[in-house]
Amino acid sequence: MRKLLLLAFGATLLMGCSSKERPSQAEIVVSIAPLKYIVQRIVGDDFRIGVLVPANTSPETYDPTPRDIIALNNAKMLLSTGLIEFETTLLDKIGDKQNIVELHEGIDLIAGSCSHSHCNHAHGTDPHIWLSPRELRTMSRNAHAAIMRLYPDSAHYTAAYKDLDEELAALDAECQSLCEASPADAFVIYHPALTYYARAYSLEQIAIESDGKEPSAKHIADIITRAKKQHAACLLYQSEFPRSVVEVIAKDMGIEPIEINPLAEDPVAFIREVTKTITKK
Repeated sequence: MRKLLLLAFGATLLMGCSSKERPSQAEIVVSIAPLKYIVQRIVGDDFRIGVLVPANTSPETYDPTPRDIIALNNAKMLLSTGLIEFETTLLDKIGDKQNIVELHEGIDLIAGSCSHSHCNHAHGTDPHIWLSPRELRTMSRNAHAAIMRLYPDSAHYTAAYKDLDEELAALDAECQSLCEASPADAFVIYHPALTYYARAYSLEQIAIESDGKEPSAKHIADIITRAKKQHAACLLYQSEFPRSVVEVIAKDMGIEPIEINPLAEDPVAFIREVTKTITKK
């Protein structure tokens, strides 16, 4: 009997651990994994936070079940960028619109279009706002404001937000310093996911992908010329894109291509690592 009780207790613990990632069990839901970082830094372990599209999974393949929709309607709030196509489609299925928080409010959005993976986006804008420290600070401020509307007396959440904001400000300063000290004026990337980052630090993002398609031979030649002229020291790519094209360009540039994951759960660590790669620090 004691053994059965221990097994049951262990199963309960496992269910409790896994529920943190399941929207069906979450009290707060975020659309993509990087947004969980923001929310968790503010609320800590006070709420179960569910991620609709886990890291390393394309939002294009995400298909919410009726049970997921019910869970979303029962959640205290849903936080999203408000810019990715699946987010806007999903929002139409949520009854109480007051629980929806779009974290792009207040950000100077950049026009952009593409047709791959998580980059299917709404409103004709580039959605990758979580990949720049400055935009990430605005998103964190919006998340904190939304949380405080529900819990206006929580000084703990405000203190945690201030710590997060200070960390992001320091990250911004660190990126600025490294970029200014680097001879590189540009970086090469298969899909243009670092548009906001490039704007923040006056870098040129040289994209291999052209209108969601593989580049022509002429476009590849132009990329190599521009990259060498502007001292680009790295070539970044995501695993879902053809490595064969990446390897051709990297070989002519005399560098090794670096795989990145823009949907990494820790956007701060991602940004710091990308900065070191671009600046060769």
